[in-house]
Amino acid sequence: MTSASEPPARHAVIVASIGRAELLAATVARLARQTRRPNLILIVSVTEADVVGVAERARAVGLSIEVHFAPKGLPVQRNVGLARLGDRADYVTFFDDDFVAADDYLAILDEIYAARRDVVGITGRLVADGINNAGYSYDDALARLAADVPPADPGERTMPALYGCNMSYRCNATAGIRFDEALPLYGWQEDVDFSFQVGQRGRLLRTERLAGVHMGAKGGRTSGRRLGYSQIANPVYLLRKRTIPKPLAWRLMRRNLVANLAGSLWSEPHIDRRGRFVGNLLALRDLAAGRLHPGNILAL
Repeated sequence: MTSASEPPARHAVIVASIGRAELLAATVARLARQTRRPNLILIVSVTEADVVGVAERARAVGLSIEVHFAPKGLPVQRNVGLARLGDRADYVTFFDDDFVAADDYLAILDEIYAARRDVVGITGRLVADGINNAGYSYDDALARLAADVPPADPGERTMPALYGCNMSYRCNATAGIRFDEALPLYGWQEDVDFSFQVGQRGRLLRTERLAGVHMGAKGGRTSGRRLGYSQIANPVYLLRKRTIPKPLAWRLMRRNLVANLAGSLWSEPHIDRRGRFVGNLLALRDLAAGRLHPGNILAL
C-alpha cells in the first residue's frame, strides 16, 4: 500500500475521439462522478467540430481537461495523448468515447496499483458491450450500469493483452512504447499490440471489480470493407511483429471470417457483414500475392 510519506498518485485519462461531440461531452463530464477523480483528462480529436462544448461541460463540473488535435487515426491520437501527458501522471487510463465507467473505477485502479507492484496494466469487466450488436444509447448504458450487481469474487486473472475501450497502465511501464501508427484509422488490434508489449514488463490483469458499459456507438467507425481487410491484415502484421499471441491472432481471423460469411448471407442491419467479408477476401488475396499490409485500407 502507499505509505503516508508518499505523495498521492497522479491519475490521467486519455480519450481519443472523432465525430461524436455530444456523446463525448456526456461521457467525459460523467467522470466527475468518480469517487476518485482523475487529476487530468486529455481529449485528442481531429477537428474543432469533434469537441464542441466538451471542455466547457467538463470544467463546469470541476474537471481538469485539455483538448489536443492530431491526424485521424486511433493509434496516432492516443500517441499524441501520451506525448502531451509527458511525465505528469503515475497512471494513465484509456477510455473509448463511448465507454461509461462505474463511479468507483478509478478508485479501484488506485487500490490495485498500490497493493500490487507487479501489475503494470489493468482492464475491467464489461457489463454490456454493444460492439457486436445494435449498440446502446447513453441512457441505456446508465441503466445497465445502475442495475449491475458486482460479483462477490473479484475474478482476477492474468491476461496476454488488454481491451482498448477500458485499459489502464503504470506510466513508467509504458516508457518507450507507443501505439503502432502503421495500423491506420480505427487501428484494429492496436490495443493488443500496445498492451502485449507493456505486459513484457510486468503483469496484465483483468478484474471483475472494475466495471463499465461499452456502448458500441456506430458513428465515426471504419467502413465494413476497410474493417474486414484489417481483420486479416492487422493480425498477420502483428504476428510478424511478434506482438500478438499466435492463438489469439488465428482465433480472431477465423472467427471473423466465419461471422462475416454467415452475416453476408443472413444480413445484420447494424453490421455491414457483406462489406467486411469482401474486405476479408481482398486481404487474403493480397496475402497470397505478398502485398498484404494494414495501410492498404487507405486505398479501399
